[in-house]
Amino acid sequence: MDNNSPADKGSIPSASGLPRVLGLWDIVGIVIGGIVGSGIFLVPAAIAMEVNAPLVFLAVWVVGGLLSFFGALSFAELGAAYPEAGGMYVYLREAYGSLIPFLFGWALFLVIDSGAVATLAVAFSSKYLPYFFPLSWGASKIIAVAFVAALVTVNYVGVRKGADLQNLLTIIKFAALAGICVVVFAFGKGSPTHFVSPGVESFNWGLLGGFGLALVHVLWAYKGWEAATYSVGETRNPGKNLPWGLFIGTVAVIAIYLVTNLAYLYVFPAGRIAGSDRIASDVMIQTIGPVGASIVAVIILISITGAANQVLLTSPRVYYAMARDGLFFKHTADVHPRFLTPHVSILAIGAWSVILSLSGTFEQLLTYVIFGQWIFFALTTGAVLILRRRRPDLPRPYKVFGYPFTPIVFIISALFITLNTLINQFWNALAGLIIITLGLPFYVYWKKKGQKAAP
Repeated sequence: MDNNSPADKGSIPSASGLPRVLGLWDIVGIVIGGIVGSGIFLVPAAIAMEVNAPLVFLAVWVVGGLLSFFGALSFAELGAAYPEAGGMYVYLREAYGSLIPFLFGWALFLVIDSGAVATLAVAFSSKYLPYFFPLSWGASKIIAVAFVAALVTVNYVGVRKGADLQNLLTIIKFAALAGICVVVFAFGKGSPTHFVSPGVESFNWGLLGGFGLALVHVLWAYKGWEAATYSVGETRNPGKNLPWGLFIGTVAVIAIYLVTNLAYLYVFPAGRIAGSDRIASDVMIQTIGPVGASIVAVIILISITGAANQVLLTSPRVYYAMARDGLFFKHTADVHPRFLTPHVSILAIGAWSVILSLSGTFEQLLTYVIFGQWIFFALTTGAVLILRRRRPDLPRPYKVFGYPFTPIVFIISALFITLNTLINQFWNALAGLIIITLGLPFYVYWKKKGQKAAP
């Protein structure tokens, strides 16, 4: 029997009409697969440039992981209380009405998630695959389109198929990262003194400022866990599996990130890491020779594929929920009669991602808008506080640990990133806000059509 058949045990459709077929380990795979992309291979250099003391370097990763963990716990409460397709969109709607969640979904579709898929597709075909096969400009574009089309096809024919692919890619890249660490510590000619030298001379405002800038980079590297909430409408026992999936996934990523950075530090001192834009490759070359660079390139290709698949597995549920509320193109709310997937929504984000990848303008657009997502992160976490007060009677299978401290700390960290971007990249941030507000005429149009929000 097809895994996506409504008759399949555990596949009983939710109120949205989508089958609940995702279990705990599927959520873990979505969380890990979405977070572990290229960040762990690129971000360490930027962090080491801001803080050259290795203990501070490691502390930034710990603090960033804890802040992300706090955000995941806050989202878990909302997801358990509102187990509907759409995740953040639904929580924003329940707390603030229809405009703010529409602008979130608009930015997600127009640039954030479509731009992410386009970026990953182009990186796959033009930056890392040519390491093994020289490709012309045209061939690179064709492969980028084929890359997106293949992942769209997998997710089109069933959420179970997309989740199985996600789980496989997550296991491979998590095991590969762990394998790099084992190889480095077993065969690398490093020094434990790199973990503590140079030391911190004294606490000062310069150190604090550097820590803050480094923290911005780390929080970018940890982003991706929020997408698990988009698919909560297809999750079995969401009140239990979503919180546990977010908990296990984020803790696992914190652990593998720390061990990986310890491996980098074992081989190279912090100053050397700051000067490397391909730190994983440099470490592996130093440890086992040129073949190490090939191994890292393969791992990055797998990581890129997993990150792109996570977007196509989860993101269409946001546009599906918007359309059900009458705030997006009507047919993106359609469910495939056989595969029980929001197939039009999947095709739409896939097609737009392909257009962006061929246009060559997506990277700048993504730079403009991505900071705005942290505004929505802060607002979504704020929904925990608002709904606790407004809806005290709402059934909450899970309540965030450490309330209200936990959500407040995450809100502060999200606002810190937003403020830092406004100060250091003002014109980019302003352009991003303009792109987001371009959704206002579309919002007014759909509201005037009289398509009322779904209950």
